[in-house]
Amino acid sequence: MPLINVKVIEGVFTDSQKREMVEKLTDAMVEIEGENMRPVTWVVVEEVASGAWGIGGKPLTTEDVKALAAGHPGA
Repeated sequence: MPLINVKVIEGVFTDSQKREMVEKLTDAMVEIEGENMRPVTWVVVEEVASGAWGIGGKPLTTEDVKALAAGHPGA
């Protein structure tokens, strides 16, 4: 049984986007392992608290990720 664990910063993705992640990641694995494995392919989306995830020694916040997504890196 494959387990795909996705970690995201809280408040960045909507429930709809998280459902889409689950669906598309499952589809990607099923393409590799075969349709019979769909019922036992697990996807877990875990939210990490804003500021509890660091990159390059700096905490990353929900606002930082939203700025990146909007095309404003370093904002």
